[in-house]
Amino acid sequence: MAMDDNAIRAGVIATICEVAPEVEPDRLVGAGPLRQQVDLDSMDWLNVIIGWHQRFGVEIPEADYAKLTSVDAVVAYIAQRAPTQKSQR
Repeated sequence: MAMDDNAIRAGVIATICEVAPEVEPDRLVGAGPLRQQVDLDSMDWLNVIIGWHQRFGVEIPEADYAKLTSVDAVVAYIAQRAPTQKSQR
């Protein structure tokens, strides 16, 4: 069964807060520019992306990093690609 958007959103934000504990999750604006809201350097940003991969089992190729512009965009990206029943490995 696929995760719903609220569960994905909670996981996306939890991962950000694990990498950047100073981020206040209640202040994140879903459609707002994510990198500006959380002010992460490139290494922390990469750690967030790796965290999403580990949490959701979704491959995120470097070519797609530019698509991850907001919390809403990340949720939609993961919802489209998250494994449903079983991983196909």
